[in-house]
Amino acid sequence: MLRKIILSLSLLFVLPIAQANAELRVDITKGTVEPMPIAVTSFHALAAEDAHYANQIPQVIAANLESSGLFKPLNPNSFVQDNASMNDAGPRFGEWRAIGTQALVSGAVTKADDGRARVEFRLWDVYGQQQLIGMAYMTNEDNWRRIAHIISDEIYTRLTGEEGYFDTRIVYIAESGPPTRRMKRLAIMDQDGYNHKYLTDGADLVLTPRFSPTEQEITYMSYGPKGPRVYLYNINTGRHELLGDFPGMTFSPRFSPDGKKVIMSMAKDGNSDIYEMTLSNRRVRRVTDSSAIETAPSYAPDGKKIVFESDRGGSQQLYTMNADGSNAQRITFGDGRYANPVWSPRGDLIAFTRMYKGKFYIGVIRPDGSGERLITTAYHVEGPSWSPNGRVLTYFKERAVGPGGTQRQAKVYTVDITGYNERWLRTPQDGSDPAWSPLNP
Repeated sequence: MLRKIILSLSLLFVLPIAQANAELRVDITKGTVEPMPIAVTSFHALAAEDAHYANQIPQVIAANLESSGLFKPLNPNSFVQDNASMNDAGPRFGEWRAIGTQALVSGAVTKADDGRARVEFRLWDVYGQQQLIGMAYMTNEDNWRRIAHIISDEIYTRLTGEEGYFDTRIVYIAESGPPTRRMKRLAIMDQDGYNHKYLTDGADLVLTPRFSPTEQEITYMSYGPKGPRVYLYNINTGRHELLGDFPGMTFSPRFSPDGKKVIMSMAKDGNSDIYEMTLSNRRVRRVTDSSAIETAPSYAPDGKKIVFESDRGGSQQLYTMNADGSNAQRITFGDGRYANPVWSPRGDLIAFTRMYKGKFYIGVIRPDGSGERLITTAYHVEGPSWSPNGRVLTYFKERAVGPGGTQRQAKVYTVDITGYNERWLRTPQDGSDPAWSPLNP
């Protein structure tokens, strides 16, 4: 079912188009998947002024599907039917089968009387010779890229059985300048790198941005003249709000699953413990009370447990505990050190950073400590964050560059949790500490 679209973004669901029940499906449970051949045709434009959107929307859809690693968009030069005839009479399935098409996407763009664009798409099972899904939307032309992402999500969901993640954003730290005077700004972009925007001016150093799961808000660390502070940033209004003045260093703020609390670590008297703040009244509750260094907390999606890193056992390892701080259990026992744990939104895995013999790794592990898998490695790779469907991770890699390796370069990447389909996400400057948003409301 199509999720509700907020009217302030000028997006309005119009019409579900009758569809058939069919079994065309991508099996994403395997470690490697042969991408499904899919043809995404140019949409039919009834007016010449709509031709730009009729061409651009399918290109974004094809790029989204290809980026997942699960689909192989076919070369438009091989297409055997033009969009006008398909819009009038439907697909000629035999001709599409002849070029190896399994799934087919067609559509149309028309101009409504009020000046908005009506965007319609249909997904076809070529071998089953039937329509799988069809939807239509009304939108202002400025939102055409978002319409493309929403359509991509509908196609992904119908063909994989899992929720899509294309109508999302990624917040990260944009970096520039030499290592000794590194400028770090808060920046945000669509998950494909478009619609890039800086949220802070670089006057203060910023770190570890994290999205709220329920609001268009970000929490992050800022180091200004008054020392480290935790802020909330409202994306829609641009308002910065100080979360609180704390007596010591604060680290790694992260929202609770219901968005009503922020959990973080604070250092007092040379010791770091985990604290939780209720946003409505700014009341702070201490969660751990240990002589060890305990930091980087992350809630399970049901809010009942927390994963965190601690050296209480003598080395930096990952632990889980109840949300009230009781029943702490160590879950990592491999060689090296473990850090930056973050619970999957599906609850089945915890992503982490592992450091061993001078190398960094991104891996995943089950909450009971079983099934550890290392997904990617580099000289320095860190900061995993989950897509909202728990299928893809984003993180950053850093490497030494320049004469004698005196400079550094940081780039943002994504990878499927199977460890395949690693992709570089282009940003205007260097990028670190990425955090994935939930689906846009």
